[in-house]
Formats: sequence, structure tokens, C-alpha cells
Amino acid sequence: MKFKSKNRMSTETLALGAILTALVIVLQFIAAMLVRLGLFSVSLVLIPIVIGVATCGIGMGAWLGFVFGVVVLLSGDAAAFLAVDVLGTVVTVLVKGIACGLCAGLVYKLLEKLNRYVAVFAAAIVCPVVNTGVFLIGGVVFFLDTLTEWGKSFGYDDVASYMFFGLVGFNFLFELGVNIVLSPIVVRLLNMRKTKSNAKLLNK
Repeated sequence: MKFKSKNRMSTETLALGAILTALVIVLQFIAAMLVRLGLFSVSLVLIPIVIGVATCGIGMGAWLGFVFGVVVLLSGDAAAFLAVDVLGTVVTVLVKGIACGLCAGLVYKLLEKLNRYVAVFAAAIVCPVVNTGVFLIGGVVFFLDTLTEWGKSFGYDDVASYMFFGLVGFNFLFELGVNIVLSPIVVRLLNMRKTKSNAKLLNK
């Protein structure tokens, strides 16, 4: 009985992981084509990453973050940076995607036993913070001279102001706001899934 239960959970996890992977791919391609704020598209995939973390674990969060990064590279969203430094762009984009899923997963697991809503809310905040934070670090490490030139061309006195306000500011606030607003929906979905799983166990 225990083996069958574990096998069923594994199958459900794989199925949900496949669905979330497809959702991340579709949403990010749509964002790259239709939803842009400044130089970049808005990341619409951070909530699916949080859902993956909460339902399937930290590993799923890291995987979905990796998929997110790959789609960003393939969609042309990072074209301006690829033209400057291919390796730096690939490293930055993939690391920020994996890191946002991994960190969101760690925060969720740390707080889940305390309160599920708090865990989801915290993970939803951590995800865009890490995504943007790693991008900024990558920008300093690989593209500082280029970003300095871009900032001057847009009238910014220093590169830090350009990076925070001209490059990522609006995108970050939008992504953070969307995650916060949708957090209660994520909690409801998790509660529904838990209720359904408990009902299946009682019927066995």
C-alpha cells in the first residue's frame, strides 16, 4: 500500500512538473513577444515556479528556473547582451533562473510548517528579488562598461541609477506586484490539492 502511494505521488509529481514546464515555456514566449517594459519583457513565469516549488519541491523550482532561463535565451529577450558577451549572458540568465527557483524553494520549505500562506507569500517575494538581484550582479561582473555607456546615452549620471531605475525598476515592481496579488490563489490551489489527496487516501 505504501509503495503504491509513493508511486502514485511520483506519477502525479511528474505530470504536474510537465504541465508547469510547458506553462513556463508558453508564458515566457508570450511575454517576450507581447509584454515588454523597456529593454526586457516582463517575467510571467515566477508564479508557476512558486507553484512548482510548493507542490513538487526545491528541485522542481530549480528545474523550472532553468527552463525559464533557456527560454529567455531562445526568445531573443537577451539579444542585446548576447551581442556584447555570449558567455556572460548565458551564465547570468541561467544562474538567475535557477537561483530564483532554488531560493524560493528553500524559503518555502523553511516556512511551510509555520504557515502555508506565509511560506507562499515569502517565496513569491523571494523569487523576483533573487531573479533581479542575480541579474544586477551579472550586469556588474560582465557588462559594467556597456551598461555605463547605455546609462549615459539615456541621460543617467551613474551606472547604478541606470541599472536600478532605467533597466530593471519597472519590471521588478510589476513582477513583485503580480506575485503578491496571486499568492492567495496559489495557497487556495495548494489547499485544494491537499484536500483531494487526503480524500483519495481515505477512499483506499
